[in-house]
Amino acid sequence: MAHANHIVVVGASAGGIEVLRTIAAALPVEFPVPICVVLHMAPQSPGVLPEILSRAGPLVATNAVNGDRLRPGRIYVAPPDCHLVVEPGRLHVTKGPKENRFRPAIDPLFRSAAQVYGPGAIGVILTGSLDDGTAGLWTVKQLGGIAIAQDPADALYPSMPLHAIAHVKVDYVVPAADLAPLLVRLTATPAMARVPEPVQPQHVDVEVKIAMEQNPIDAGLEQIGEPSRFACPECHGVLLRLKDGPQARFRCHTGHAYTGTSLLAAVNEQIEESLWTSIRALEEGQLLLCHIAEHLKASRDQAAAVELEARADEAKKQSDVIRKLLTTREPFPIERKELQSNAGPANRTQDAAIDRKEP
Repeated sequence: MAHANHIVVVGASAGGIEVLRTIAAALPVEFPVPICVVLHMAPQSPGVLPEILSRAGPLVATNAVNGDRLRPGRIYVAPPDCHLVVEPGRLHVTKGPKENRFRPAIDPLFRSAAQVYGPGAIGVILTGSLDDGTAGLWTVKQLGGIAIAQDPADALYPSMPLHAIAHVKVDYVVPAADLAPLLVRLTATPAMARVPEPVQPQHVDVEVKIAMEQNPIDAGLEQIGEPSRFACPECHGVLLRLKDGPQARFRCHTGHAYTGTSLLAAVNEQIEESLWTSIRALEEGQLLLCHIAEHLKASRDQAAAVELEARADEAKKQSDVIRKLLTTREPFPIERKELQSNAGPANRTQDAAIDRKEP
């Protein structure tokens, strides 16, 4: 029996295609609810995931189109370089600001599904790096929905499910092979009228509006955050520290959003880029000094030429120091040690650490 008050939202990153294929292959043709999928991909990606999923199983998969009506038994995939947002009965495809350095990002989809479907939202976090999706899954859980994580020991890249398990009271932790049967069972009955835990609805509303391309200030960003000492790596505006959830999260006035983990990753990239820029500037300066020194020699101004050659040698020494720093510098750690230690196959059971229910 179909129950229209459910939706399944799935987030994946590195290693996600094979897991999504496994799920699609095991879902029945009469699967009763829509499924929305975000897979991190490059903006120039050809967007062939729907074709892969359609071939893998009986359900039709398509790239979501703005205004698509949600239909049961259909898989909707976020197109390249677009967020996918759930509205009542429909989908919205947007060019909203990146979250956690991605567009499409998982959090906007999960957050909007929680807002619209409440206890009927079922969020699934699969394999992937860093922690996109954790904040969205937390919102799903806060508004009464069901939170599921792939077993990290079963994930090719365990970071995303590990972060979800660490910060969200997930309901199920299962390997990829068990996800489709679990979804079939969960969608076979109406959503339970669970009482959501305390939550600030304003946070959800504001962040969904931002993902749907509304000006963040007009959407109410300044009411849900306070200025931090950090700058946005993307646009260099001031980041506001958001007040909700168990994670450190930030947004700028432009709308770019980061968890603490994704912000550290972006800062690491900025540092490396800045160091390479310094090397380029020093080496270009060295070449220009040598070039001018040659002209001075030709005009018989030997003293000035010698001075410029000495300064060129100094510029080369400085660039060599920075180049050595680049090759030896350890980036800031972006994964907590306890998450790294739980990533191995010896840690398949985590009953003491999480609220776990076996399917």
